[in-house]
Amino acid sequence: MVSRVITFLALVVPIWSLPPLTPTQYPGVYQLTEPVDHAECPSWDDRNNILYYVNIHDGQVYRYDYEQGTVNYITLDGEVAPVIPSKRDPNLLIVGLGRSVAAVEWDGVSDPSETRILAALAPDFPTSTVNDGKADKQGRLWIGTMGYEGPDGLTPDEGILYQVTCDNLDSPLVEIAPVNISNGLAWNAANDKFYYIDSPSFLIVEYSYNDETGEISDRRVVFDRTAHDLLGDPDGMTIDEDDNLWVALYGGGGVIKIDSSNGDLLEIVPLPALDVTSAIWGGPDLDILYVTTSRVSLTDEQKLEQPAAGAVFAIVNLGTKGRPTFEVDLLGSIDDETCGAKKVLRE
Repeated sequence: MVSRVITFLALVVPIWSLPPLTPTQYPGVYQLTEPVDHAECPSWDDRNNILYYVNIHDGQVYRYDYEQGTVNYITLDGEVAPVIPSKRDPNLLIVGLGRSVAAVEWDGVSDPSETRILAALAPDFPTSTVNDGKADKQGRLWIGTMGYEGPDGLTPDEGILYQVTCDNLDSPLVEIAPVNISNGLAWNAANDKFYYIDSPSFLIVEYSYNDETGEISDRRVVFDRTAHDLLGDPDGMTIDEDDNLWVALYGGGGVIKIDSSNGDLLEIVPLPALDVTSAIWGGPDLDILYVTTSRVSLTDEQKLEQPAAGAVFAIVNLGTKGRPTFEVDLLGSIDDETCGAKKVLRE
């Protein structure tokens, strides 16, 4: 049962110019950026109020400055996802690039000085590619891959969820395998539960989580999309201060809110884009839900009907907020050799 369905108010206005909304007002959905083919993997850096996201297939990393209202991007050599700031240097980004983990030094304005490969992924699946990922509280990188997706569909069982640390760059730890499309990840406030999505399964699963060791165990299904009157595949995911999951529906045209304790569907927030890819809490008070969308799979007719598809949206006045996200702790700087960064990919 859904306790609330939110109708959207879509306005192409800069979020920093919005008037304050009171708790009695309805939520608003605002188009924040111009569309790209496949926006994904939003990541909020609360140290400087920056939203990062990627345009996966074009290898682009985007940087939205909340204070300035500007959007800049760089283009890397390969499909890119995710993008996560480094714990010890806010201008150092850790990204998935092709089938590797890489570090990129970028101040958000000038060209990146260099990009360095840190770890190789999925050596047994040469046509697979990186997909979603996040850092946990200890700065460990959790990053997944997916099988090749072509005109005939997805190659199944060629995805892997890895845990990458400074100590295992030569052989990243396989956490969950095989999967199809490794996607949304989240941890609860107590940091003893880990939530995960393999998109084609239509499931959100929970694992017991050991913060000290990074081990997961005791798999439990929290939510099955097929048990509800919903369309689309669960894709990216974030979590709010009350441990409710906010899940993007690719092909479902919205974001859903789920009670992680019992799997109840609490809210549906529609967006003016069919393919919704991910979400993250941001803004100075972490009360803005930033949502990425895609247009890459739409027909020409659908693109005309959904001109904002591929944009990043900002949803405000949801009556809750997120918790600070974590940065990756692999390198202190782009020149840091303590973790054995392997080679320079580009200068």
